[in-house]
Amino acid sequence: MSAIDVSVQNVSKEYRLGAARGAAPFWALRDVNVDVPRGSSLGVIGRNGAGKSTLFKLLAGITAPSAGRIVLHGRVAALIEVGSGFHPELTGRENVFLSGSLLGMKRREIAAKLNRIVEFAGVERFIDTPVKWYSSGMYVRLGFAIAAHLEPHILLVDEVLAVGDAEFQSRCLQRIQELKTQGTTNLFISHDLTAIERLCDHAVLLDRGEIVSRGTPADVVATYHRRIIAHANAPGESVAAALKSGVTLTNLSMFDPLSPGAIAYRSGGPLVVGLKYEATRTLPAIEFELRFYAADAKTRIGTIRTSERGGDVHVDEPGGTLEFEIESLPLKPGAYYLGALVRDLATGKTLAWWDGETRLHVTDGSARSIEHYIPHTWRHVHADAGDRTPAVSVRSRPAG
Repeated sequence: MSAIDVSVQNVSKEYRLGAARGAAPFWALRDVNVDVPRGSSLGVIGRNGAGKSTLFKLLAGITAPSAGRIVLHGRVAALIEVGSGFHPELTGRENVFLSGSLLGMKRREIAAKLNRIVEFAGVERFIDTPVKWYSSGMYVRLGFAIAAHLEPHILLVDEVLAVGDAEFQSRCLQRIQELKTQGTTNLFISHDLTAIERLCDHAVLLDRGEIVSRGTPADVVATYHRRIIAHANAPGESVAAALKSGVTLTNLSMFDPLSPGAIAYRSGGPLVVGLKYEATRTLPAIEFELRFYAADAKTRIGTIRTSERGGDVHVDEPGGTLEFEIESLPLKPGAYYLGALVRDLATGKTLAWWDGETRLHVTDGSARSIEHYIPHTWRHVHADAGDRTPAVSVRSRPAG
């Protein structure tokens, strides 16, 4: 049995709303129990206000629990808030040494890693400038570089990475992946559900301060999405109608067939996007639609459908996966979002949708100019197909 590096035992955190005596209590966390084995990665997901950041502040020692016990084994490096742990009057260089000493490292150990930290953060020109003059982006880049290069036993990373630019986010995710392979115990908060699935061995879902789901990342993400559906209206339809539609999208995943473990995907390279669904009845003629959005998660920049150039989907089983295979991703390096829906071809009615926070990180590659049409193929993978043999395969090309 693996040693436990992080143990959260019946932890609760209470705040008082207002300064007046007798102010109403607010429980940010209530009876939370989590064990993280040494060398494993735990993803923590949930809506804003669910208690994720409160949990991480307790783990980092920024605040104390109102009840319960937290046990950590080893050096802890935390990136919880922009610039947390920095002394504003000290230079970037001085803060690197300060952070290293707080982790119990000797000066020569820190000096040996200094160049790598500075290069990763991209602050070479400003390393001897007081950090109070740094932008928020420079703060987060240096903060993450320090946390990820000083060999912590336990690394805590909050959604603060979203402050950085797309290229830096991708590098951070790749660095977290490297640390995982080196045996670092990771706890990771992110709205990037794809990153949670790629980087984590286990996940928990927090809602109103309580853990409402735990297990594999894919299962917890599916639960999260079901709860979103239960609390939000489908586009143009009621919740009741959406839940009675006969089909639900439970996950959206992606991978590079040439590099299956990749976190970011190459411009001009291949990409496979899988839409996992559950069905409660036979659906004779439906289409799956995949949508690409810009970094604002609102501006749609591309759409591909199974019905393009013919090819409807027939579903007569409890579940399965629809895979879109994109031969050459025509997106420039940057951060994007993916969404999806299922539509009844006879009525045009939306039966299910995916609005989970699924980010697509694109890095340099054999970039092509942006096109409105994204060349792709798709295939319907039955739930019991062990060899991923396609039941239907249609190659879609532009008309003309």
